[in-house]
Amino acid sequence: MKSLHVILLMAAAALISGEVCGQTYSVKKIAPRSLRVDGKGHSRVWSKADKLTDFTYPWDSAHAPATSFAALWDGDWLYCLYRVKDDSVITLVKNNDKMEVGASDRVEIFLKKNDAMNPYYCLELDADGRILDYNAAYYRKMNFPWHWPEGQLVVKASRVKGGYIVEFAISIQSLKDLGLLENDRLQAGLFRAECKGITGGRADLRWISWIKPASVTPDFHIPSAFGTLMLQ
Repeated sequence: MKSLHVILLMAAAALISGEVCGQTYSVKKIAPRSLRVDGKGHSRVWSKADKLTDFTYPWDSAHAPATSFAALWDGDWLYCLYRVKDDSVITLVKNNDKMEVGASDRVEIFLKKNDAMNPYYCLELDADGRILDYNAAYYRKMNFPWHWPEGQLVVKASRVKGGYIVEFAISIQSLKDLGLLENDRLQAGLFRAECKGITGGRADLRWISWIKPASVTPDFHIPSAFGTLMLQ
């Protein structure tokens, strides 16, 4: 009984600390080099992945348009696939600067090592396959000049009838080098920004998330916005 009591206390402490994320997605392992990123999700091995569709408007009672996420890994790369339903895909293209992604329809993945979020890493990817990559320190201290390590990220996208697809691969080595992958566990936030229009250079955005963060106003840059990706 004493050992059970100790286990329960440890579990409660972990939950209180926020280090155990409430939602978990299992990333299945595939054979090396069996998946080619083409921006269309055509590889047959995607059928082996679990499809995550629990995306909602956390701060809106309306029903969110469909978003799905899937992930696989082969020991060297983490592969991710977003399929997005969107009747009016919007991308801001003027100077083709990476900051324009922030005013466009896009999907996002944020990665943190722990709840201190110092630093954490963000990838925002639009329907044209452009990348807004940056690191940040809590709270919202963004370092936009930063880039994901060269050669360690592949992103491709395509527009399809009624939406768009974003397919990308992140090297396992880069996840280890950044201190993000520990015991085959990644703490990740999975998000989508839905652009309703652009007026005067400002985008009208609606926020979609896998997890409902503990915030009364839209905010993905907090620990409670993250879940767990477990590499199997």
